[in-house]
Amino acid sequence: MEELKVRLAKLLMQLSYVEGEVTLTSGKKSDYYFDCKQTALHPEGSWLIGKCFLEMLKGRPEVQAVGGMTLGADPLVSSVTVLSHVDEHPLPGFIIRKKSKGHGTNQYLEGLKNLPEGAKVALLEDVVTTGGTLVTACERVRDAGFEIVSVLSVLDREEGGRENLEQAGLSLESIFTRSQLLEAAKR
Repeated sequence: MEELKVRLAKLLMQLSYVEGEVTLTSGKKSDYYFDCKQTALHPEGSWLIGKCFLEMLKGRPEVQAVGGMTLGADPLVSSVTVLSHVDEHPLPGFIIRKKSKGHGTNQYLEGLKNLPEGAKVALLEDVVTTGGTLVTACERVRDAGFEIVSVLSVLDREEGGRENLEQAGLSLESIFTRSQLLEAAKR
């Protein structure tokens, strides 16, 4: 997996990592921006992220599906579901809306017909800063009757998200922290 992570780090630095002052979703100021969608929507980037997440999930055979909050997790979920099928260990996916549908079933989660009732799931996220969006996503998944057994991210900015998730009863595992990403990209 180390070789995959080095390749992914180089691609993330090329396509997703931008230095300079920005305001994040949380309202905090930062000296860099990480737009993971640029890499997650790249053919090799999508493959690398999916392979890394699947490798992380190998130690969790209880996971029955993967999902995440739209829009950031959409390509992540798609990558993992497709590659899981290729690996002959299919994991269906679901997407969590920011707002309920507002019509029809008025639901927050899409893809429910692919999941067994009470499924044990892993949540995928591109970037974790404070974890606020992820905590909201977890509440919606639990409200739908699913058990969250794993939370995975591409990047943990190490700005309180891991701790906020722990307070919500969840642990975060990331492909990279910022320092790990910068180090891996140098190799």
